[in-house]
Amino acid sequence: MAERADRDKPINLEADRISVDDIKKVQIYEGAVVLTQGTLQIRTDRLIVTQDADGFQRGTAIGGAKGLAHFRQKREGKDDFIEGEGERIEYDARSEKTEFFVRAWVKNGQDEVRGHYVVYDSLSEKYLVTNGVNANGSPAKTPGVPAGRVRAILQPRPHDGETAPATGAPLPLKATPSVQPRGD
Repeated sequence: MAERADRDKPINLEADRISVDDIKKVQIYEGAVVLTQGTLQIRTDRLIVTQDADGFQRGTAIGGAKGLAHFRQKREGKDDFIEGEGERIEYDARSEKTEFFVRAWVKNGQDEVRGHYVVYDSLSEKYLVTNGVNANGSPAKTPGVPAGRVRAILQPRPHDGETAPATGAPLPLKATPSVQPRGD
């Protein structure tokens, strides 16, 4: 889960241009945009932030280095980060979901997923990864992934109080109690 303390930290923004509409609650940041809030960092070419009547914000990051917006945030209680890229990234503070569109890539600890579309729910720590279809009906292309497919690299999880080796190597095998035949 994302670092909870980040919510209470101030948001720092840098951009070449800023446009603010206080009545409609819309802010547009353009040109080498860097948003930082605690451990959260978003780098993009264009960031549009809207606020609903309850004060929840929704952000849309479009483009960036090599046409990709980049998202990074420390995970709650862990010494690693969740990070991702996409041609467009949408974050909804109310639902705490982050969506990555087109050439989407998300890395959570040592786990990694790639596809045309990735949604990450930080409350449930669940992903949905799909590979979309282009306007002509052909499978979308995601770099490093065969057309029409998604790709995931998932590391084994520790069992019974074990901790995963720092190298990312698989957990060592451990003895299992002998199997007792069933009496029929």
